[in-house]
Amino acid sequence: MTSQPHNDIKNNTEDDVLATQSISNGMNDEILTTENAIVKEAVAVEPETMAAEEAAEVVPALVAPVALETPSRTAYDPKHRPRNEQRDTRKGGRGGNRRGPRREERAKPEFDQKIISLRRVTRVVAGGRRMSFAVAVVAGNRNGKVGVGTGKAGDTAAAIEKAFRDAKKRMLTIPLTKNKSISHDVEAKYSASVATLSPARGRGLVAGGAVRHVLELAGITDVSGKILSRSKNGINNARAALKALQTIRTRKNTEVASK
Repeated sequence: MTSQPHNDIKNNTEDDVLATQSISNGMNDEILTTENAIVKEAVAVEPETMAAEEAAEVVPALVAPVALETPSRTAYDPKHRPRNEQRDTRKGGRGGNRRGPRREERAKPEFDQKIISLRRVTRVVAGGRRMSFAVAVVAGNRNGKVGVGTGKAGDTAAAIEKAFRDAKKRMLTIPLTKNKSISHDVEAKYSASVATLSPARGRGLVAGGAVRHVLELAGITDVSGKILSRSKNGINNARAALKALQTIRTRKNTEVASK
């Protein structure tokens, strides 16, 4: 009598297990059918999506020129440009104007100048020595005007300025030929220096030292210059060459002198 309920319970348990297995098998079948349906839909939709993607690639190529015609917001407002472009427009940025606006070019001076002598000199005064600089300068416009001047000051810049002003005061006009040469041989003596100048067609300027500076700034070519003395004083040599240039005679000068 006691074994019958136990058998009933065992039979019920087996029935439950079979029912659970059948339910799980049914769920697996449903999952498989669902996956198959999804794969079929994907296969059916894939050609359509590929066609849509190809169309999307072609459409921008056709539409791009039309979009470029309409200016963007950055064209009007530079604040909306990328940072690298904003940096380029600012002063000091990459590609910007770091040095600011260029200075105006200085006007070319009327006269050129060359220093032929620069010395440091001293003067004895009560309490010691006072030092200064003595400068000799040749100035000219390279077109027949030339002069020699001297200056002395406590610094070289002021001394050069004084000498240049003195040279402009002593400026002489030299009568030149059409080829910017001299018409005949000349010779002059200043202090211990003796200078001779003679025309030398086709040879250019043949001279040295202070005489060459005088002839260059006077604009003279095809001339041979010599210092016949042994003097090494540049100021005296330059003044001797200048004195020789003053002795040049032209046809007009000779006619006036004869009258």
